[in-house]
Amino acid sequence: MRTHPRRPRNTRKLVMFPAVALALTLMPSVAGPLATPARADPAARVTVTHDPGVLAVSVPATRKTPGYTVDIATDELALTTQRAGEVALSTARGDTGGLRFRSGGHWQHATEVTDWTWKDGVLTLTADTTLDGATVRARLTPTVDRYQLDWDVEGGSPDQLGLAYDLSSGGHWYGHGQAETPQGGPGVNQPWPLDTGEVDHETFGPASYNMIDPFWYTSKSTGLHVDTGDVMDVALNKGGDGLGTFTVESPGTYKATVFVESTPLEVYRDYIGIVGKPSKSDATYQQYAKPLWNSWAQFYTKVDQEKLLDYATDLHDNGLDGHTIQLDDKWESNYGNLTWDPTTFPDPKGMSDKIHDMGFDFGLWVTLWINLDSTNYQYAADHGYLLMDAKDTSKPCEVTWWNGQAGIIDLANPDAKAWYEGNLKKLMDTYDVDGLKFDTRFFDEKCAPREGHQATDYQELGTRLADEFDLQGAGIRVHWNRTAHEAGFVTRQVDKGTGWDSLRAATTQNLAISTIGYPFVESDMIGGSGGQPPPSKDVLVRWAQSASLMPLMYASTSPVDTNDTTTRQKVDYDQETVDLYRQAIETHEKLAPYIWDQVRSTLRTGDPIMRPLFFEFPKDKQSYTVTDEWMLGPAVLAAPKLSTGATRTVHLPPGTWYDVNHGTVIHGPKNLKGYAAPLGVTPAFVNLEAKGAAKAVKALKRADVPAPPS
Repeated sequence: MRTHPRRPRNTRKLVMFPAVALALTLMPSVAGPLATPARADPAARVTVTHDPGVLAVSVPATRKTPGYTVDIATDELALTTQRAGEVALSTARGDTGGLRFRSGGHWQHATEVTDWTWKDGVLTLTADTTLDGATVRARLTPTVDRYQLDWDVEGGSPDQLGLAYDLSSGGHWYGHGQAETPQGGPGVNQPWPLDTGEVDHETFGPASYNMIDPFWYTSKSTGLHVDTGDVMDVALNKGGDGLGTFTVESPGTYKATVFVESTPLEVYRDYIGIVGKPSKSDATYQQYAKPLWNSWAQFYTKVDQEKLLDYATDLHDNGLDGHTIQLDDKWESNYGNLTWDPTTFPDPKGMSDKIHDMGFDFGLWVTLWINLDSTNYQYAADHGYLLMDAKDTSKPCEVTWWNGQAGIIDLANPDAKAWYEGNLKKLMDTYDVDGLKFDTRFFDEKCAPREGHQATDYQELGTRLADEFDLQGAGIRVHWNRTAHEAGFVTRQVDKGTGWDSLRAATTQNLAISTIGYPFVESDMIGGSGGQPPPSKDVLVRWAQSASLMPLMYASTSPVDTNDTTTRQKVDYDQETVDLYRQAIETHEKLAPYIWDQVRSTLRTGDPIMRPLFFEFPKDKQSYTVTDEWMLGPAVLAAPKLSTGATRTVHLPPGTWYDVNHGTVIHGPKNLKGYAAPLGVTPAFVNLEAKGAAKAVKALKRADVPAPPS
């Protein structure tokens, strides 16, 4: 390892420069080959200057962008992004290093810049590293609101490349999607902002069961997008170290985009400009307006025909409205057979008919996993319908999931896809099934992609498959590709626990998912679905109340009664539980016209429906750390009670706010301390100055309080 300093090998000395900086001012593209075309303003000029110890790339402000400077330290290759003279984002320095790589099981990083050139709008940097014989070559390409940073390691046989940032330089961090954390995330923990907790996500990749995208943004209005199809190892504040490390488990070129904007919302919009916005909503108005009732948390795998019909009957008779009864796991004879278990479902067509007679649609849970003991497994293996093993492509890939060992349908094989779809459609036609809940991975890293395909293609193939069916508001977890963004699926979370911590995690997780480009979000099943004892009355009611102020309601645990699978005993709730749950459903249905307006707005703009307060109020500093409030569209501020007790503090940003529970008008910014929120009250406020305020007031105002002044 080199420890002594080394002079640059460039004829442009990087030390002992005169006090006056060297400036290369680039004219528009018509001026010559050194010009950098500006993405939004063709008159913008990029300037490269050099002082002792630092190179600076300056991009001036335009009518729509704030401008920025990237300072590149030359004694140790590090990048500091500044906007209006203030630091907005900095790579790590010291032993960590900003541009780092693993070689021979040890981490190394770029050190002294030894050469640089500026040509055709690209700054190319060459740097020594802490590993003898290894060199980093980086290319920085600036445009008006972002810069591309691509870099490679030459020599040293690296197997992973990564960027490391000083988290505090960007303020607070958001994005990522569902985060794995040492505190139980994503099931019971989702830090918001990310840097206030710990994220340790070692298998962050396109085939993940979690809803994730390689995009992060900060309270200082910068953002990072890593363009890769490989698995990453992502950590933010791991062990409280104050670092963000974004490692790609591949020796190939590291490709990143750093966004520099005036607000976090503009950073989000820049990212959506790359990955795409929804071209449609997969869910219908009815599916936004009413809950989906799914059997999973009510019964888990201890379900049968009699129990499902009793469940539907109780909901129907107690006025607990919904658009669908969806039968989840454990209806099949064996996983992957797509045939009924006759011992537990002796008359599935009759069951379907009775559910339809109650006014519900009927849906089924399905998967692309085919267990090794199922009849369909051998048929699929014999016909080449399964993904093959990455280490031995002569045999099918065997993966482990929560219900055993299985193979996965190879959707890149047209015959396999046609066979699987044919089985699904026959099942649906025979038993009058209206839609499906796909619960699966479309690829696994243990498997080999079909010839001519990449691992990332399978998310797109899964997206196209699911798009052929009514997903009934259960949505699907596909991500990390443009098709998934454009498909407009509802996004459901991974299973949550049944306690207060899970309710809070479900809320902040929706904010994380919706602000990486999946706007049609819902929490996990109301009350949780992680195999724990059923939720308490208060948790169930508060969860329903919070879901009523989200885009969709996804329900399972019946407020009439449920089953405790840990004790195998029935749990009865009281009449107040039923009444308050029904009230939440009615609130959501009244709000549906306003929500549907937001759906249509999202199709135009790509903006999320459920979003953090600071997307609407970027100058309101307190909004950046509020964890239990959100905006539903531009007019509704939701502040439901997400913990024990009957009071809470509500933060109102600047604006004129109508309290739907008291009929009062409040001028923000203001903190309402000790706001009364007994079990029957869901705190919510309408921004009277925002678009859609009239519809929101009509939907949410309590009947016994005065209307806002006209």
